[in-house]
Amino acid sequence: MHIFAENLHQLMRNKHLTLAFVMLTALLSACATHYHVTGISRTRCLIDDSYDKHVPQHVADFMQPYKQQVDQIFSPVIGKAKKDLVPDMAESTLGNLMADIMVWAAKDYGELPDFGVYNRGGLRASIAKGDITIGDATAVAPFENRICFLTLSGNKVLELMQQIVNRGGHPVSKEVKIFATKDNQLKRVTIKGKDVDPKASYRVVTVDYVAHGNDQMVAFKDGTLKREFTGEEDLTRSLLIKYVKEMTAQGKVVDSEVEGRYTIVEE
Repeated sequence: MHIFAENLHQLMRNKHLTLAFVMLTALLSACATHYHVTGISRTRCLIDDSYDKHVPQHVADFMQPYKQQVDQIFSPVIGKAKKDLVPDMAESTLGNLMADIMVWAAKDYGELPDFGVYNRGGLRASIAKGDITIGDATAVAPFENRICFLTLSGNKVLELMQQIVNRGGHPVSKEVKIFATKDNQLKRVTIKGKDVDPKASYRVVTVDYVAHGNDQMVAFKDGTLKREFTGEEDLTRSLLIKYVKEMTAQGKVVDSEVEGRYTIVEE
């Protein structure tokens, strides 16, 4: 009797498994389609206050007490942007600005870097033309990434630049000119108007996140004389805020151009 019960239990279990398999097969068959991906395209959408013009009243009422607290922190205006500053592949207005700010900030650390590198993935928002607030700067660089200095040999600089080209480009400071082919082959790099000397040493300012080899910039792992920091004032968003405030104090608006730091050349 005991053996019969076990056999019956096993039979019922197998029936359930079989039924489940049949149902899964039918479901997958139903999901089958003759459609297939033929291409992928992308673009960035600038998010500004135009999206806040028609907020449902019940949503506004719910958010009001929180909005007041957040606005006290993020709404102060610290400067103005001459035009929309946006991130993009290879070279962009916002990418150029952030890479240049890293070099600009170096003086406060007693450093004189040869060039700067920022990571494209660290640019999480655009800056719209007009007023720049603390919230805008925070949105651009929301991560806990900080400024970092290190030294690379010329050979490692060339490796780094090829890795940057492999990723379709990362922001570099105005001292750098990269020339690459459409199929991501590095052809030439100049720093301050001169070809990279494989035997020379170069001081680089970057973000601590990539200084550890992230975003596939693994050449940074071989950097020497590395200096990292832990303060709130060392965050990349803090450096952006400080830069905007200084430009404002000088009576200037914040601006940046795409100016040929990354150029596609023939094979």
